Amino acid sequence: MKVILLQDIPGSGKKGQILNVSDGYARNFLFPRKLAMEATPRAIADIERRNEIERAKEMARRQEAEDLARQLKDKVIKVNAKGGEKGKLYGSVTNQEIADALAEQHQIQLDKRKIELAEPIRNAGDTQVTVSLYAGVKVQMTVHVTAIH
Repeated sequence: MKVILLQDIPGSGKKGQILNVSDGYARNFLFPRKLAMEATPRAIADIERRNEIERAKEMARRQEAEDLARQLKDKVIKVNAKGGEKGKLYGSVTNQEIADALAEQHQIQLDKRKIELAEPIRNAGDTQVTVSLYAGVKVQMTVHVTAIH
């Protein structure tokens, strides 16, 4: 019997997938637990239409992330932090401080978790950071840290 999965089922398949399963498995396990529905021509057309809409939304989100990456590409973020005479900072510059400076200087709101630091910024000067905007869409930015006494 052909069924369409309504949820991810470990060992069987993912949501929206069409599977051939035994009649007993479908009637006694999948249907009562609302894990699957019978794959009628109408249901198959419905699922394909939903998948097409989801793919279009996915493409739009990816395009939006790529546009934002082009905007961010050559921007420099300036951050002031308390530090000593030789450029050594008293603390470190965090992802949140970088995100706040980006919002203030360039009017671009980003979640701090999207900013990847290889290690904490503890010295004044320029540092490269990676901003992950979407799966596979990353951009390098420069953070210029100035030590204020």
